[in-house]
Amino acid sequence: MAQKNVVTAIHDALHEEMAADDRIVVLGEDVGVRGGVFRITQGFMEEFGPARVIDTPLAEAGIVGVAIGMALHGLLPIAEIEFADFIHPAFDQIVSEAARIRYRSNNDFNVPLVIRAPWGGGIHGALYHSQSIEAFYGHVPGLKVVVPSTPSDAVGMLRTAIRDPDPVLFLEHKKTYRAITGDVLDEPYTVPIGVADVKREGEDLTVVAYGFMMHTCLETATRLQEDHGISVEVVDARSISPLDKQTILSSVRKTGKAMVVYEDNRTYGAGAEIVATIAEEAMFDLDGPIVRIGGPDIPAMPFATSLEHFYLEPEPDQLYRRMLDLARF
Repeated sequence: MAQKNVVTAIHDALHEEMAADDRIVVLGEDVGVRGGVFRITQGFMEEFGPARVIDTPLAEAGIVGVAIGMALHGLLPIAEIEFADFIHPAFDQIVSEAARIRYRSNNDFNVPLVIRAPWGGGIHGALYHSQSIEAFYGHVPGLKVVVPSTPSDAVGMLRTAIRDPDPVLFLEHKKTYRAITGDVLDEPYTVPIGVADVKREGEDLTVVAYGFMMHTCLETATRLQEDHGISVEVVDARSISPLDKQTILSSVRKTGKAMVVYEDNRTYGAGAEIVATIAEEAMFDLDGPIVRIGGPDIPAMPFATSLEHFYLEPEPDQLYRRMLDLARF
């Protein structure tokens, strides 16, 4: 077992998978000579060559379209979108093609494709380097959307995504890349897609989160325990689609109180689906209102530090007060 940050964990896992299976091909902007803007594929070009590590033009629709063709012809492509904000030109290829080929071919064809994309704010990326896109794609049947936020989960879920016979959108929160470290097993392992993880056991309140917000919730839960003896259970969704309803509902039924925290715009966010699930299936197990905390409904994340902090509410102190109020309801 070794301590790694998220960047190193993904780099090492991807390297191991490529070394073990020559069907795996990486393609995207700057993934080759430069090694990716976050250096995830650093050194890959020298080791695996330009036939397997392909620098592409700045054309996301082309990147995903070519990757779909590769997947249909026996390869296991991993398409990198340099920033999740740039994925929108490929929307039609992802939604109308990759996600629907199995259905429209009556199972004659499938697309074993992984699309990696760094997402989220908190790194002063402003309008075009801070977006949360999970809700757009979590809405699409036929497409899996995962959001690991720890080194161990990132490694295990990446391996699972590569082995999945259908397309997986693999979202990596940029703020976790070098800020979050953890133990990663030396031997190969997988983490299933569609299974949430209880990162912290608790009795008084359930908080469901994902991405960097999950780490903020863990920090806040520790403070509440120390200051007030309030026991908060933190559930890391890890997978937006499919969503692990069973783990979430079991936790909510145990604690009787539910809060859902996410970074994306609050309205129609992925957290709204989690809240709806709790309301539909566990309403009479609750002894307090369901609290939904998301980003403000403004068009984009500002560059100015103070405004970026506003967008990323709740920060730990604000979240602390909201958790405390709900626990005491």
